[in-house]
Order: sequence, then structure tokens, then C-alpha cells
Amino acid sequence: MKLFLKSSLLGLLTLTLLNMVAVHAQQNAPAAGKMIAALENQWMKSQQTNNPDLASPLLAGKFMYTSETGKLMDKAQYLADAKATKYASMDYTGMKIEVFGTTVIARGEARYTGTDSSGKPMDGVVRFTDTWVRMHQGKWECVASHVSNVPK
Repeated sequence: MKLFLKSSLLGLLTLTLLNMVAVHAQQNAPAAGKMIAALENQWMKSQQTNNPDLASPLLAGKFMYTSETGKLMDKAQYLADAKATKYASMDYTGMKIEVFGTTVIARGEARYTGTDSSGKPMDGVVRFTDTWVRMHQGKWECVASHVSNVPK
């Protein structure tokens, strides 16, 4: 009987703590959404100004990028490609941000013109999905980004 009572109390305590964590995460969702919107704007600004140094601190060490052609790039490869790409214009539209505790998904469209890393002209629209994670120091970092062409 004592064992049953102890396990029941432990289960009740665990459920109470999990509920408190869930309530705390829901209360912090608007703040997390605003933070990610600001970080996405910083990333866009890095493209608008052709300055990948603005994007570098936003990307996790294990960041992975999937381009519209299906090419996979790690953080170093992505930043090298971004440095060689020259945008004449870049604008994000239709941004949607969903908070899932310590993970946030940002989705939207990017309209751009300029020249790609090989010097070819570019003029297009892509849909993007960025996955952000709040790391143990509390800093938000993008761990994955995927883009797909939007047909004209």
C-alpha cells in the first residue's frame, strides 16, 4: 500500500510539473515569435546588404541548408555561397511563425533579383521554412533552412 501511495504521489507530482512547464511555454510563445521575427528580419537584411556576417551568428554550428535545386550546404558552405551571391533586391512576404516550446518554425516567401554565386542572373520567388531552436544558453539559432521554387 505504501508503494502504491508513493508511486501515485510521484505520478501526480510529475504531471503537475509537466503542466507547469507547458503553461510556461505557452505564456512565452508570443515573446519567442517576436524574437524569431526579428532574427528573420536580420537574416533578410544580410541578404539585402550582401553582408553574410549579419546571418552568421543566427546559424547553429550544425546548420543545414537545402537549396531550391536540392543542394545541401552546411554553415560554412552556406556562408561562402551567400558571400558570392549578390542581391539587387530581396523581400520576405507572408511570414508565418509557429512556436512549439523551444522550437520555432518560420515560413514565408522570398522575392529576389541579383546574381547567384556562379554569376548567373537570378529573378525569382521561393518558399522557405526555417527551423529555430532555443539553445541551452537561451540563444535562438537556426538549425535548418529549406527553400523551394515558386513557379511563375
